[in-house]
Amino acid sequence: MTIRVLLADDESLLRMAFSTVLDVQPDMEVVGEAGDGAEAVQLARRLRPDVVLMDVRMPGTGGIEATRRIIRESPQTRVLILTTFDLDEYAFAGLKAGASGFLLKNTRPEELFGAIRSVAAGDAVVSPRITRRLLENFAHQLLSGGGPEEDERLRRLSAREREVLIQVARGLSNAEIAAAMRLAEPTVKTHVSRILLKLELRDRVQAVVFAYETRLVRLA
Repeated sequence: MTIRVLLADDESLLRMAFSTVLDVQPDMEVVGEAGDGAEAVQLARRLRPDVVLMDVRMPGTGGIEATRRIIRESPQTRVLILTTFDLDEYAFAGLKAGASGFLLKNTRPEELFGAIRSVAAGDAVVSPRITRRLLENFAHQLLSGGGPEEDERLRRLSAREREVLIQVARGLSNAEIAAAMRLAEPTVKTHVSRILLKLELRDRVQAVVFAYETRLVRLA
């Protein structure tokens, strides 16, 4: 199955470079290129790509707002945020807007290919550790004080699922959660899948943000 990719970046040379390396992959096809966020939204609406590689800093409509619109209008499309610096505040904002992860622009081709394939398959490409660091660096953007908010979705989770969600939000991998909770790793994976389904979330990254925003977990 071919993964249809849309490129969104205001640097034409960078778009050309990404297009060149992606088009030689047997399972990928660059279906469009956008020079700004507004054009990215229009093309995503018309072309229905599987994955959008989205730069955050573009003139006019930026990548964050474009991501928000694309996710709202085309929920089947996944967005990967492109950023120049590790832990860029825009990357965090992109995750909150619905992106499935972020990549550094200087990432190696094989890492880029793997990230696109993972996102197209429904996974996130921000590791639990990086997610934790993002939240620590930009905690001021999250709610603070008090206990868990009365979010109706939280009541859908069992006690065990809440425990698993807390561990996910603390930056633990499935293997680490399994060890900490004395569960089999496939069992943890099943719990995570059910959590995403019940909370109506796209991926693990969104689950982490949800846990902090509802104050189920708080930064120390």
